[in-house]
Amino acid sequence: MNKNLCIIGGDLRIVKLIEILANDGYTVYTYALEEAESLMQCKGVIQSKTMVDAIASSDIVIGPIPLSSNKVEINTPFSKENITITDLLAKLDGKKFIAGSISDEVMALADGKNIEIIDIMTREELTVLNTISTAEGAIQIAMQETLSTIHGSNVLVLGFGRVGKILSKMLNGIGARVSCEARKESDIAWIKAYGYNPVHLNVLDENIGKYDIIINTIPSIILNSDRLDKVKQDCLIIDIASNPGGVDRDAARQKGIKTIWALALPGKVAPITSAEFIKETIYNIFKEIN
Repeated sequence: MNKNLCIIGGDLRIVKLIEILANDGYTVYTYALEEAESLMQCKGVIQSKTMVDAIASSDIVIGPIPLSSNKVEINTPFSKENITITDLLAKLDGKKFIAGSISDEVMALADGKNIEIIDIMTREELTVLNTISTAEGAIQIAMQETLSTIHGSNVLVLGFGRVGKILSKMLNGIGARVSCEARKESDIAWIKAYGYNPVHLNVLDENIGKYDIIINTIPSIILNSDRLDKVKQDCLIIDIASNPGGVDRDAARQKGIKTIWALALPGKVAPITSAEFIKETIYNIFKEIN
């Protein structure tokens, strides 16, 4: 395989990924990362003057994770460049493009173009590994934002998917009184088997007023205005679900309930570990496309 790669935009995870790839012997052509100081002296990293130059260097182009926060421009926190998704797609003819959390709208824009798009966040191995740093990040926020220990606190985890399972295990391990909400009877059975307190969605309203901390993992509005009326005034709500999140944030603000919407936690709390996970997944993709 050609040892040249192109990487455009991205957060600290991507910066660390570039360093790892360069250390593995790749020549990495970058664009819209000119403010990442650690890359300036990194052997094997070439900062391209234009996006066209960067893309021309490799058949594989790696973009941000997530690709965009506003559905218009790609994420470029280490650059002053504003790159629209449409402009980027227009320059990717004949390329394989790897990025994260690519919306259906972007996929539709690429339809008919000679671009192979791979959404790395649909890869099971990365999704599972990312749950670890996501769960740790949520607990870190809870520790920082409350005046009591997590040990002994009544904590409700909304949703019992990948993140909910890992998060509940970690919380239980540090002594929290863990309750887990689910709607499927099979999940309720597993919650009981793990020794947590099960809360079926149907009876959530009856129980929600007793928790000190609520952590949501469900990407749809489960904590609406009516349900927030039943939450304790001093409860901390941490929403780690992707857009649109699971909390009516306007209603929570009006009611004076402290709510933190914490997106992309792996890149914020463990960028090096996250970069290693991304690298492993990218190498798996390389094996499959060769």
